[in-house]
Amino acid sequence: MSRRNAIKKCPECAATNLTFNKNRGEIICNECGFVLEDKMVDFSQEWREFDSDTGESRRRTGAPMTYTQFDQGLGTEVGQKGDLFKLGGKDRNKFFRLRKWQYRISTAIERNLKLALAELKRVSSYLKLPRSVEEEAARVYTLAVQRGLVRGRTMESVVAGALYAACRRHDVPRTLDELSEASGIEKKEIGRTYRFVTRELGIKILPSNPADYIARFASALKLSAETQSNSVEILEKAQKAELTSGRGPTGIAAAALYVAALMHGEKRTQREVADVAGVTEVTIRNRYKELLEQLNLEKDIKKTKKRKK
Repeated sequence: MSRRNAIKKCPECAATNLTFNKNRGEIICNECGFVLEDKMVDFSQEWREFDSDTGESRRRTGAPMTYTQFDQGLGTEVGQKGDLFKLGGKDRNKFFRLRKWQYRISTAIERNLKLALAELKRVSSYLKLPRSVEEEAARVYTLAVQRGLVRGRTMESVVAGALYAACRRHDVPRTLDELSEASGIEKKEIGRTYRFVTRELGIKILPSNPADYIARFASALKLSAETQSNSVEILEKAQKAELTSGRGPTGIAAAALYVAALMHGEKRTQREVADVAGVTEVTIRNRYKELLEQLNLEKDIKKTKKRKK
């Protein structure tokens, strides 16, 4: 039974002539005017929107809060340009002046966020990052600006560092080379800014797992699902043998994928694998030798060659 149905009479005059005001969320006694309930929540069935006109009139809330906008989506803009042209000459000029002053009185942090979040959306779109990563990166950058961590650093480097931190927190594999290509900032500068921002904001990030890169590399190299799953098994064995500690996750992941491709008879050159992973051929070769020696995988590769013959 709802709260509204539970209230049957007024506690002041004992009258039963009550009115439920949906717009104000109140129950009012029609006899004495006593407000029995206020700020009530309507738990009835939600309405449906069939066209924009009915939707505007029925909509009870605005857009959700988001860090991807400088005012978190809560600000009010003085007159849209399309609406202003519907006004008369004097009123139109008045609101145009108000719009101009609204922009001028914005704080330095707001102006910085306007430019930075636009750059963040551009880089995020280029890297095809999910909405959750973009939201987290915007939150990290906003905190960095509020604490004055952007001073002495370029806006683009802090944006790239925030995006890399968000990718690491959400286990979305993106390398520093990819961020460098998307943002136009050197890889060393992005890494330096990323470490500084995470340290100052107290963001704890676990080391990236090499297995997170397998799906992307396998898709780019057009390898089979069996090869992909086998490379994950090789990585698990390498982690147990402590071969992954102190080594770059992309290099060890690419080497495991290269070994798995050889074991399944899918030949890919070390150059092709290195280009996809963004590492050098020397790195692939060194990690490849370590995996063969430490995990005794030479036998499996030789068996594959014999079957082909």
